[in-house]
Amino acid sequence: MSKYLVTGGAGFIGSTLAKRLLRDGHEVIILDNLSTGKRENLPEGVAFYEVDLCDLDAIRDKFEGVDGVFHVAAMPRVPYSVEHPIESSKNNIFSTLNTFVAARDAGVKRVVYSASSSAYGGNPSLPQHTEMKPDPLSPYALQKLIGEYYGTLFADLYGLETVSLRYFNVYGPHMAEGGAYVTVMSIFKQQYLDGKPLTIYGDGEQTRSFCHVDDVVNANIKAMHSETVGKGEVVNVSGASSVSINHIAKRFNHPIQYLDPRPGDPKHSLGDITKTKELLDWEPEIDFDRGFEDLIQYWGMELS
Repeated sequence: MSKYLVTGGAGFIGSTLAKRLLRDGHEVIILDNLSTGKRENLPEGVAFYEVDLCDLDAIRDKFEGVDGVFHVAAMPRVPYSVEHPIESSKNNIFSTLNTFVAARDAGVKRVVYSASSSAYGGNPSLPQHTEMKPDPLSPYALQKLIGEYYGTLFADLYGLETVSLRYFNVYGPHMAEGGAYVTVMSIFKQQYLDGKPLTIYGDGEQTRSFCHVDDVVNANIKAMHSETVGKGEVVNVSGASSVSINHIAKRFNHPIQYLDPRPGDPKHSLGDITKTKELLDWEPEIDFDRGFEDLIQYWGMELS
């Protein structure tokens, strides 16, 4: 049995990961300020501390005796960062730096960092691979990219093993259904239930590579244990194919309203997972249509 610390463990991905770690027989510590996470997401059996990762003195002792850290905490979503670049920078950059510092000082072996495919930005080449030059189009994308650079730096300078996982549009049970961090599927769900048109920014032909949360959790576990990473490597965690926003909206069989495109949103995304297969022996097991149907059932909905 190992002892793992999960930042952001009251959130969507973090809580799902924590549950998996508990099922595997590990001891789990969760740090979360509950700004976006929910106390009800916390699985029974974890040690939970409501703390702000931006306060290094408040989190240092929580890292003592920890074998590995999963840094999932973030203030996510592009629109918020565009409107609030200072606040989002504080939460996404300094919380990550503090996590690396606390892990280094406590002698933690490895940190798995939840990075973002938004680092690719407007790069039109598909599929997107980690050798491409980053092209962040929003403060959020830049902030998450800086976290990757810190990961590599801490591996090189201090010998802290790190690996960064660039997520592509994670979805599944317990994903956010309100606030600034809601995903397109949750937005469509609420609009459908309210009898309002489904709103799409742009022409709806923008595509996203959705990856089910259970596949993302598997990638985290493999990244923590793989002997072929630990020097700041960056790998994609992506679905096997992309789907358009129109495709998702039409699954709801509901009126659609098209709005002006949002600034900072890339047109397309699809991750090349060749490197992920080689280094982590990982690939997604849940295709989008299956995952979507499971999500609709989880929500207790019947689409006409």
